[in-house]
Amino acid sequence: MPTGLRPLDALAHVRDHWSADVLPLLETYARIPGLSPAYDPDWEAHGLLEETAGLLATWARDRPLPGATVDVVRIPGLTPTVVVDVPATDPEATGTVLVYGHYDKQPPFDGWTEGRGPWSPVVEGEWLYARGVADDGYALPSALLALEAVRAAGGRHARCVVIAEGSEESGSPHLLEVLAHLADRIGTPDLVLALDSGCATYERLWVTTSLRGAIAGSLTVRVLDHGVHSGSAGAVVPSSFRIARILLDRIEDAATGDLLLPELVAEPPPGALSAAAEMAEARGAAGLEDSEFPVVEGLVLQGADAAEQAVRAAWTGSVAVVGADGLPPSADAGAVLRPFTTLKLVVRLPPTADPDSAGDAIARAFTSDPPYGATVEWDSAQAAGGWAAPPLAPWLSSSLTAASRACFGNPSGQLGEGGTIPFMGWLAAQFPEAQILALGVLGPGSNAHGPDEGLHLPTAERVTSSLALLVDAHAGRLQG
Repeated sequence: MPTGLRPLDALAHVRDHWSADVLPLLETYARIPGLSPAYDPDWEAHGLLEETAGLLATWARDRPLPGATVDVVRIPGLTPTVVVDVPATDPEATGTVLVYGHYDKQPPFDGWTEGRGPWSPVVEGEWLYARGVADDGYALPSALLALEAVRAAGGRHARCVVIAEGSEESGSPHLLEVLAHLADRIGTPDLVLALDSGCATYERLWVTTSLRGAIAGSLTVRVLDHGVHSGSAGAVVPSSFRIARILLDRIEDAATGDLLLPELVAEPPPGALSAAAEMAEARGAAGLEDSEFPVVEGLVLQGADAAEQAVRAAWTGSVAVVGADGLPPSADAGAVLRPFTTLKLVVRLPPTADPDSAGDAIARAFTSDPPYGATVEWDSAQAAGGWAAPPLAPWLSSSLTAASRACFGNPSGQLGEGGTIPFMGWLAAQFPEAQILALGVLGPGSNAHGPDEGLHLPTAERVTSSLALLVDAHAGRLQG
């Protein structure tokens, strides 16, 4: 390392203080059912997000980071944001690092294993089980502990601003206004670290290189004012469900699942397949199956092998019918031609697709020239862009490799993720000159948003140690 950081000392500091300081904080954090605003419309009155922000801020104020300021920023109508501003270790450490995390949580969900629960944290072996601990309660304490480790191990870091917001699980609707409010305080970071991503295995430091965008909305087809006997109307009145199928065929190839509109398609960049092949090889070396999905026996997946499947999941769009209205339960269904069908859709977009153009194209495809003259409505609920990382600066690429080898014993890896994190595109637009990294701890078995969400504690420690080495390398980049 170009600055004098002692990596083994940094790792030891993180290991000692993670269990002593961070784990108790996360256990307290987990007991607060602070749902994101989309799942708790009365979040202000309930005060749980305020309680969570206060908990994190109190913990941050007690950290041994001389000169650091800790604030809870409250903008009327928006969830509170915790902001920790840590000055550089010395005047020669130029630049600013911005670290992003969030503290709001998904709903509890059913199906937790006996002895575990969303609001009752429990440590079993190497895992801490509870809602939100991996997504994303660990982020702020991990970032601050990394800065402590840099100082304890003889390294240095530039000015670091760590934020934890409270609306990410709702699509971060509050973040843009928060960033605008904090613009002068944040300044112009040259390195942005977003700690809300995933990892393909627990044997190396993984960097997310792309995220898909998403269009969510409801497609409604109406053919009748009320239901009628299917024996009388069948073959005369067209079925609302059949018309919905016809409309879906306008945007999706029913045989392949590939999207048909040009606005919903993009080519993967050079190197995507080779990076996916390296990821598949790493998963195999870690003893993980090619597919992590609980598929039924005999189901044929799309993509010739694990690498091609990874590229499809990262760069190929898709349509999922995630909900429906107008369909009675089978036990209550009579021989009735129903008046309407509503399908809730989530359309995943390639990372580089423009969400506004894609949304307009979908709306035109569904509502123009409706089959049989049916009444067709498309109610768009979300249009979120994806994100594709620009090439890494040489100092950052080499630092990632060095940090991963020091903390995990293996070189770093790259992965494209199929999910959508809108704030990544916003951060890239807000700070176009910055190097932006998406890192995280959500790997095999972490099951974010579902039952038995867990944080793999050794990985959390290693990611924290890697952050220490990265911010030290950032401070010494002019000497590298």
